[in-house]
Amino acid sequence: MTTPVTKKRVAIIGAGFTGLAAGYRLAQKGHEVVIFEKSSDIGGLAGGFTIEGAPLEKAYHHLFKTDTSILSIAKELEAPLEWFESKVGMAVKNNRNSFDLFPFNGAKDLLFYKPLPFLDRVRAGAVLFFLQKFKNWRTLANKTAKEWMTMWSGKQVMSKIWGPLLQGKFAEYSSKVSMAWLWARIHIRANSRKSIFEKELLAYPKGGFLSIAITLAEKIATLVGKPTEDVVRKSSTISTIEYEGKEIWVTSQKGKEQFDALLSTIPYQAFQSLLAKPSEANMPNIEYLGAVVLAFSSEQSLSRYYWHNIIDQDSPFLVFLQHTNLVPSEWYNNQHVYYIGVYVPQSHRYLNKSTSKEEIQTEWFNYLEKIFPAFDRTKIHEQQLFTFSHAQHVVDTNYESKIPPYKTDFPNTYTANFAQIFPEDRGTNYAIREGEKIAAEIDTDLLQ
Repeated sequence: MTTPVTKKRVAIIGAGFTGLAAGYRLAQKGHEVVIFEKSSDIGGLAGGFTIEGAPLEKAYHHLFKTDTSILSIAKELEAPLEWFESKVGMAVKNNRNSFDLFPFNGAKDLLFYKPLPFLDRVRAGAVLFFLQKFKNWRTLANKTAKEWMTMWSGKQVMSKIWGPLLQGKFAEYSSKVSMAWLWARIHIRANSRKSIFEKELLAYPKGGFLSIAITLAEKIATLVGKPTEDVVRKSSTISTIEYEGKEIWVTSQKGKEQFDALLSTIPYQAFQSLLAKPSEANMPNIEYLGAVVLAFSSEQSLSRYYWHNIIDQDSPFLVFLQHTNLVPSEWYNNQHVYYIGVYVPQSHRYLNKSTSKEEIQTEWFNYLEKIFPAFDRTKIHEQQLFTFSHAQHVVDTNYESKIPPYKTDFPNTYTANFAQIFPEDRGTNYAIREGEKIAAEIDTDLLQ
C-alpha cells in the first residue's frame, strides 16, 4: 500500500467495529492512529465478556452470507469463522394464555404457519417473494412499514407477524418506521440463500466477535509501531476537543494532544458534549432507542430453536435466543447459553437507575415460564444484564433527509456511526463497511 509523504496523526473516538476498521485502514496507509475508548473493553455492541469460561458478546450477534464486508476482513485477518444451520421459531400466544412454538425458517414453514389462515399464508409468501426480488427501495422510503404491509399482506399477517416484531423492535415508534428499512431486512436475509429451499446458514467466530476486535487492535498497533495499549486506549475519557485553526487538540487522561484529523464513531449527542464550542449545524434530529440484554447459562435446554420471535403485544422482551442451538454447547463447558433482549425508549424504566437488574431479571424469567413452563431458574449457572442507551436509531419515513454527511463543519473532522446506515440496519458488517469507507475519505483529504 502507498505510504503518504508525511505521516498524519488521526484521533478516533470509539473502539467499536467502525472505529477499529477505520483505524486499521488508516494505519495501513501509514498514518499514526490513536483510538479513544471510554469503556474498559472494545468492540462496541459486540464487545465481549466471559460466561462459562468462554468469550461471548454483550448483545447477540451472528453473520449472514450477505455480510460481505466483515466476511472479507475476517478472511484478511485469518479470523476463524464457522458456519451453522439457523433454526428460527415463532412463539405465539394462544387463547389459553400459553404459547405455541412454530418453525419459521422459510417458505415451507410459512405455508404451515397455523396462526394464519391458509390464504393469508400464501399472500404473505407472495409479498416476501416480491420484496426479495424488488430493488428500487427508494420508492418505499416515504411509506411506513405498517401501512405498506397491511395493504399488501393484509391485517391478519400484520397482526400475527409484522406488527409484534415492529412493536418489539421500535416500541412506541413502530408505526413510523419506513418500509425501506423493513425491505432491507427481508431483502438481505432472503438473498443470503441461493433458493427458497436452501437452509439458512449463519457464521460465528470461534473466539466470539471480540476476537476479531482484538486482532484489529493488535494489527493497528503493529502498523503504528507502538504497544496496543498506547494505540487503542481503553478506559480513556476525553474531556475536551478544541480547534486552533486546522489543528485539533484532544484532552484526555494523557493530557492535551494535537491531531491532524479526527473521526467520531459515537452518537452525535455524545460527540457534541466533548466539543469546547459545539455547533448546532452538526446536530441531526435523529431519535434513538436503548436496549437491555440478559445473557445467562443453564444446564437446562428449553427449545430446539436458536432464534425465537415473541408474537405477543404484552411481551416484556422482543427475542429469546438459545445461543447454543447455533454453536456447540461444548464451547461453554457443556452448558446452554441464552439471550433475552428488548429495545426500549430512552425514558423507559428499564434504563432508569431506580429499576434494579434483579427486578428486570425476575420480570423476564416470570414471563419466560409462560413460554416454557418447564423453565427452572434454579438451574441457571451464570447471568449478566447489560444496558445500552443508544442501541438503535428510529428509521422513520423522512430518515434519509436527516442523515448528515461524513465530513463535519469542523476542520478535518468526520463522523461515522450506525445512524448513517440506511436502509440497512446497524450491525458489525455495516460498521466495518462504514469504517473502511470513511478511512478512504480521510486518507484522500489528508494527502491533498
